[in-house]
Amino acid sequence: MTILQSKKTFLALICSVGVVGAASASDSEVQDMSDPLAVYTQAGAGYTDKGLNLKIGQTYDTGSDTTMGMNIIEIKGFAGEAVGWNGRGADDSIDSIRYRNFGVDLTNGRGSQVDVNLGFSKDVGTQGTASYSFIQALPKMGPFNFYPLAGLGAAFGETLDTDRQGSGQAQDRWDIHGTFYVAGMYGKLEVTDQIWINYNPMYMGTVSGSDTFKDSGMEGDDAVLMHEAAISYQINPRSTVRYFANWSENTNFSNGDHRIEYNYQF
Repeated sequence: MTILQSKKTFLALICSVGVVGAASASDSEVQDMSDPLAVYTQAGAGYTDKGLNLKIGQTYDTGSDTTMGMNIIEIKGFAGEAVGWNGRGADDSIDSIRYRNFGVDLTNGRGSQVDVNLGFSKDVGTQGTASYSFIQALPKMGPFNFYPLAGLGAAFGETLDTDRQGSGQAQDRWDIHGTFYVAGMYGKLEVTDQIWINYNPMYMGTVSGSDTFKDSGMEGDDAVLMHEAAISYQINPRSTVRYFANWSENTNFSNGDHRIEYNYQF
């Protein structure tokens, strides 16, 4: 099995494309945590079927009154064997690390993001992705908000050689496997002032790279439709609890990734 055919080590890194926001130009104000375009200093923790997640986000001064910025670091999937469920936490070590840099223009509701992921696997070594994407807030339509997104990225990591049995073996060198695109949308349905539902479909496909990557880099194909759904409850203006599910056209809902996440805004 090559890295390009492994959902756990490749698509798990790139199926979630976070976004940035423009709720207010003052980072001293409490931001709307239901807005996928909100920028604020935060800390969070998640309980997942593969272990525990930790997240820290810090806003920073962009030097402009009309823009905002934020850095977020996440550590995912540690203590999986001890606390994961469905038997999906293979061990207690860290599964992946994610770094995101957000920027947003307050004058037009347009955000941009640099997203870098590193995944660690005994089977295929260290593999990663890096991408750059834009997101645009559209005018609200009743209880619905829509945020179309588009971006480009590259997959990289330890080189894999395939043996006669088809098993990928990590080598002591790195390369760029290829490039990919992502096009999708973040959708929000406001149920009440404290409850909202998100559905975020993302269509991803290969652009360039090796023949293997171009033909099978997305769950064994050249493109794949990914799904994310979430239901959220706002405990108070500064804290929320959220349930997420991620699956794809090739992976049914029950076999997808699931997590419960708590976030606090400082």
